[in-house]
Amino acid sequence: MKAENPYRSAEYGKRIIDAIHHITTQPWKIMDVCGGQSHAIAKYNLEEMLPNEIKIIHGPGCPVCVTPQKTIDTAIDLALNKNVIILSFGDMLRVPGSKHDLLTAKSMGADIRTIYSPLDAIQIANDNPQKEIVLFAIGFETTAPIHGQVVLEIEKQNIKNLSLLTALFAVPPIIEHMCGLPDFEVNGILAAGHVCAITGLSDYKRMAQKYKIPFTVTGFEPVDILLGIYTNIKQLENNRFTVENPYARIVSDNGNAKAKEVLETIFEIANQGWRGLGYIPSTGFKLRKEYAHLDACIRFNQEKPTVIQKEPCIVGEIMKGIASPKDCPYFGFSCKPELPLGAPMVSSEGVCAAYYRYQKHI
Repeated sequence: MKAENPYRSAEYGKRIIDAIHHITTQPWKIMDVCGGQSHAIAKYNLEEMLPNEIKIIHGPGCPVCVTPQKTIDTAIDLALNKNVIILSFGDMLRVPGSKHDLLTAKSMGADIRTIYSPLDAIQIANDNPQKEIVLFAIGFETTAPIHGQVVLEIEKQNIKNLSLLTALFAVPPIIEHMCGLPDFEVNGILAAGHVCAITGLSDYKRMAQKYKIPFTVTGFEPVDILLGIYTNIKQLENNRFTVENPYARIVSDNGNAKAKEVLETIFEIANQGWRGLGYIPSTGFKLRKEYAHLDACIRFNQEKPTVIQKEPCIVGEIMKGIASPKDCPYFGFSCKPELPLGAPMVSSEGVCAAYYRYQKHI
């Protein structure tokens, strides 16, 4: 018999909820910065169980949702015009570009294939020597080291027909950018446990002191999230600003040394466009110059975006915590998962899709 998951224990969760009600004496805004956490909060109705004084804000926690339209347009153009096979995760296929999404391009004859691991690209490249293979490399620090491992394999095997179209985002720098915005009114932050498992906690410790904002390293199960909220509010109520780690079963202070070594060997910090937020300095990763020949934009002479197109919806306001999906006039009407207007309605980790799926539009 399968043992009950203690991190979904209703009894344990109720105890934490009672404790949150007991310690809360004033209004607080808590931001999560992970799509998985946003999804779980909506799925388990966690926000409805909290005191009325507590508001949960959902930040830019889904790499699929923040990938710029221009990058999607580049992938489509390569697949339609350059004898290229595009390899992508499945949740990227329906994210709107400026005119089409990848799934529509596939119906137009583009060779676009779904992969389950970036390392699948190695075998596909070896099996198709007559074609150029482009890996659509998307993600945060959680997946960037795996894409870096692909680069190491390309070099090791001397593969000539495989390159990367990168949309890789650095989470601590974007959090710091948002903390410095004049309209950022978040009181506490739930740090994404899977990112912290790679990066460690040093950046968050510095930011907690600099911006007087407490951070709690938080997992993805209901009890994890409730415990993260409780720990964060406890700091706020006691005027403390530090990093606490109730997710220590996964995250250590120093992170994953091997993953960080691969990340730092292959990539360097770069300016990055964030869909809905703008083009923000030093918030992403690009291939180091010794690997620049594996950059698909360079290989195929594609221009990289330096500005972000304006979205038709209010995705930027949602990701900055200024608005919620329910504030968007398109939400649940002209923007639904089957016909998304903005990227956060596409991926299962997009906050708009989570809100819609779990009936938050009612």
